[in-house]
Amino acid sequence: MRYSKLCLLNAVFHEPLERSAAMKLVRSTKMLVLHEFRRYVRIPVMTEVGVVISDGGRMTATSQEVSSGGMSLKGHHVPEIGSMVEVSFSLLTLPRVWVRGNVTWKKPNKNFGVRFDPTDERRQRLKEWIVAYLEG
Repeated sequence: MRYSKLCLLNAVFHEPLERSAAMKLVRSTKMLVLHEFRRYVRIPVMTEVGVVISDGGRMTATSQEVSSGGMSLKGHHVPEIGSMVEVSFSLLTLPRVWVRGNVTWKKPNKNFGVRFDPTDERRQRLKEWIVAYLEG
């Protein structure tokens, strides 16, 4: 039950397990799990984000969600998909952090997503902050 506050609780198996009850529960949640599975926990948080594009351009955006794998942003200008960027931001108790990534999607409403470079070791500070945030 400790994960229920994170809205990750979709189903409860009652003990002792009975095959028919377990199968019914699995069947009823199967499509939800298939369509909503995410690799990283996303935290809805709004903060100002500095974006430096590989071509030298600079812009400011606002975060929509952040995870240890990337973030979704909203800005007045949207970099092209595939653009290499470096984002910088701070979160509540996390001092400013810089992370490399690339733009993986964009929408007409000026939202776009950045996937962080998995080889960028600076991402570790963000991962640690997210774990502490979720446990706190």
